[in-house]
Order: sequence, then C-alpha cells, then structure tokens
Amino acid sequence: MAKAIPRRAFLAGGAAAALGAGGLLAAGVIPVGSQAGSDGPGPIPAAPAGDERVEQRHSEVRGRDVDFYTAVPADHGDGHGLPVCLILHGASATAADYPRFGFGRFLTDAVRRGAAPFVLAGATGSPRGWEAVNGDDPMRMVFEELPQWCAERGFDVARRSAWGWSLGGYGVLRLAEVKPGFVRAVAAFSPAVSSGDRVFGNVASLKGTGVGLWCGREDSFYPAVRRLEQALPEPPRAGSYGPGHHTRAYWNRITPAAFDFLASTLTP
Repeated sequence: MAKAIPRRAFLAGGAAAALGAGGLLAAGVIPVGSQAGSDGPGPIPAAPAGDERVEQRHSEVRGRDVDFYTAVPADHGDGHGLPVCLILHGASATAADYPRFGFGRFLTDAVRRGAAPFVLAGATGSPRGWEAVNGDDPMRMVFEELPQWCAERGFDVARRSAWGWSLGGYGVLRLAEVKPGFVRAVAAFSPAVSSGDRVFGNVASLKGTGVGLWCGREDSFYPAVRRLEQALPEPPRAGSYGPGHHTRAYWNRITPAAFDFLASTLTP
C-alpha cells in the first residue's frame, strides 16, 4: 500500500504545485505532473495503447445491453492475471468514450514509467449517477457483473481498485462505503459531493480503504471536497488540490499520479 500522508501535507499539495514536482515530493504527495499554471489542455501520453476493447455485454441486473471497456498496457498481451482498476464515468461520458480519452495510452505510460501493470475495466452507467434510480441500479452492476466479465477475460479480480471523476468520483466513494473491502483503493477526481449527501453520511465506512482525492481549486465542488477530506476517517493516501476546473484538461494532467497510486495498491 502507498504510505499515508498527513492531512497538513495533503492540503499543502495545492500550494506546492507552484513549486513543481520537487515541492510536492517534499510534502509527501504523489506529484500530479504539469499542474501549475492555467487550465490548458492536459496532454495525452504518446505511449501506445495495448489491447483496448469496447464490447457489448448484457446486464441482467439492469435489463439492457451496455458498453464494456477494457484496456491492457502495451506489451502485456491480453492482460491475463493482471489486477483490475474499475472505471466509473461522469454524467457526460460513457464507456465508449474511453479510447478517445486516451485511457489506454495513460495506462501504458504508467507502466513504462515504472508502475506495476494492471488493467482498466468499466461499463456504461447512467447519466444520473451510480446510485439506484427508478429501478436502474448501475452500482449493483459494478458489484455483481463487472467482476464476472473481468474474470471471463482472465483478469485477477481478487485485486481491485476503482477510479472515477465527477459523478463517477462520487460513485467510487460510495462503492467503497457500501461494500467495504470490495476495492483496495479509490481515486476520486473532482467528486460531485455536497455536505449532507450519502458520501458524508457514511464516510466512516471508508476506514481501511486507500483514498486518493484530487480537485481543482477553480472547481465548484472544491469547498465540499475539502470538507470531505477533513471528514475522512483516515488521511488520504494520495492526491492534491491544484489549479484547475471541472474539465477533462485538468483530469488528464492528474491521471499519471492517480495511476501511480492505484498501481501501488494493487501489488500482491
């Protein structure tokens, strides 16, 4: 597991961004790459994608076909035996968007920089979020069906983490709260949280789960994310608050750090 960082060091991460990666490392925070400056486009690594697929699977839980995305880092074949990071998207995305978001390239880049290899896997949820609404329960699909689909591909589903942004960031936190131990760690980007919601109401259930929190200081969710960080039963193990908005540009810039963190939690 990645080493826990003090709350004070975590909160200093945003200020340290202006000092560059060296300042972040000194503060004990996993660096987020080129996060200083304006919220310009975040680069997608030049590394190639490996075995990256979008397939149709039928969700018995939801009574519909859904897109099922998987990505394996380049030079790791079909990913047999590799641990899994589950992806929960935000309201405006689906699993079919992940290849153009460059997720396979970010994954290969992480491994080539020294991260332990893992695979990405995710299915299309609901634009309303990951909680059950009007009989549609995408969270139950994540619990019951995604591990099964991943096991059919030969992935090591006994080692799981989760990553999400916006409503998906909220979703991975709820995932860890509803079924403690289902994932070893979560990386939440700009989670769409607010004081008094279910995440805050069940935050004690996150004890024992590695939490990484990232949010741009220009994001409207920033104040609530700061309050959530203070409410966690244990200090976050990775993350920072740097310059950025609620945009793919910001999320691209912090993805390398999040993948480094997730990889560190998935080692045997």
